Amino acid sequence: MTFSDIDLTHTQINLIESFAVIVGLILLRWLLLRAIRRYVPETEDWYQTRRVATYITTIIAAITLAFIWFDAFHELPTYLGLVSAGIAIALSDLLKNMAGWLYIVIRRPLWLGDRIEVDGTRGDVVDVRLFRFTLMEVGEWVHADQSTGRLVHVPNGVLFTKPMANYTEGFEYIWNEVPVMITFESNWEKAKAIILEEIESVSVDVSAKASEGLRKTARDYQIKIGKLTPIVYLSVEESGVVLTGRFLVSARKRRGVEEHVWEGILKSFRDAPDIDLAYPTVRTFYRDPIEVRTESPDPAATES
Repeated sequence: MTFSDIDLTHTQINLIESFAVIVGLILLRWLLLRAIRRYVPETEDWYQTRRVATYITTIIAAITLAFIWFDAFHELPTYLGLVSAGIAIALSDLLKNMAGWLYIVIRRPLWLGDRIEVDGTRGDVVDVRLFRFTLMEVGEWVHADQSTGRLVHVPNGVLFTKPMANYTEGFEYIWNEVPVMITFESNWEKAKAIILEEIESVSVDVSAKASEGLRKTARDYQIKIGKLTPIVYLSVEESGVVLTGRFLVSARKRRGVEEHVWEGILKSFRDAPDIDLAYPTVRTFYRDPIEVRTESPDPAATES
């Protein structure tokens, strides 16, 4: 038997063993997935389970085939380093999502019931799992942060790459503004007092609760407690005087509170003849008197 014959025989044995390993792992994966299918009814979880099973099978196959074809024991450190790098690349998304889950559990940037916005999507957190969290979406085509009825599944790893805003963490109130435009001829002092009265009516006890919540949040974040009471700001635009009422409101009650404020403002303005709401207008001013000429009718046309 020549040296080439020995090499050929060794290669054939490696091929047979490799084929047996691959077939055996595929069969084992199929049996395991069939056994646990009844315990994973949800489509999203079943997808993740099959994906993890595929990755694990691939890793085991790679390690086994390496031991068949290479003398891995003599170069074990180098081999393990290559395998680790391969695993990190192949499972990068899953590992990132698992790290995001640990970050959520330990640091609590979000939790069940929080209203957040991440990667352009707003909603209330209704579920947190190992690979993703779920939002009940608000906004989009629905105005004033009300629910759309859709569930949005967000991978946990997005917390490391995208900014996230939490509406209700620690301090559950947000600032809301109601801009009201009145004409230049209106009594803006009176209108300002009306708007302030209306926003104060919906802010009873809110400032005190918000101040207490802000003090608790300031223990973890460098937040300076400023003025939390309602206020009305005045500005001037092309079509009139703009009075902007600024006040604190619960993150989930913004639309209802804003409607109540507008109802009160409109009723008060209706009873105030010296206040008129403004809208975009065009005004033309002439320095000299305008002469109006009336042309006499054509006699010929009159006779006919």
